[in-house]
Amino acid sequence: MTDDTKRGTAANSGYEHQDMGPGGIVYFLLALAVGIALSLVGLRGVYAYLDHREKAGQPAVNPLITNVPTDTRHIAPGYPQTAFPSPKLEEDERGQLNGILLNEEQTLYSYGWVDEKAGTIHIPIERAMDLIVERGLPVRPQSGASDTPTTASAANRKEPNKTTASKKGEMQ
Repeated sequence: MTDDTKRGTAANSGYEHQDMGPGGIVYFLLALAVGIALSLVGLRGVYAYLDHREKAGQPAVNPLITNVPTDTRHIAPGYPQTAFPSPKLEEDERGQLNGILLNEEQTLYSYGWVDEKAGTIHIPIERAMDLIVERGLPVRPQSGASDTPTTASAANRKEPNKTTASKKGEMQ
């Protein structure tokens, strides 16, 4: 057989007859690890340069403020309380809002006194809904008006019907 026919049968056989050596895989993994390490070192250097540049570009701090932290980009713990005079409007908006919400939830989902002298209490929402289902909603009694119409209003209602009926009869 010729070389062309040998190559043709190998190409058409459906699989590769030569295996990949373990050395190629190891070299690829080492190159990948070195590339990742170089990228990390390069990124760290870029961020260090940008951080140094940002620190150098910070504006001067107002000389009236005392106890200024060295890095003005980060707030030191306890800084607003010591640096600013009273009255402070809002120091920690998120914390204050969370406290308000917790107090409201505690009021809505617990038992407690609204007015102890008057004997008024508050109950959880679920319990209030259960009580409404059991007892129903309070109904206000009807005032002195009765459901039957008065004789004058009944006479007034009948007269227009008679006149319209007589008009219909005249038209026919």
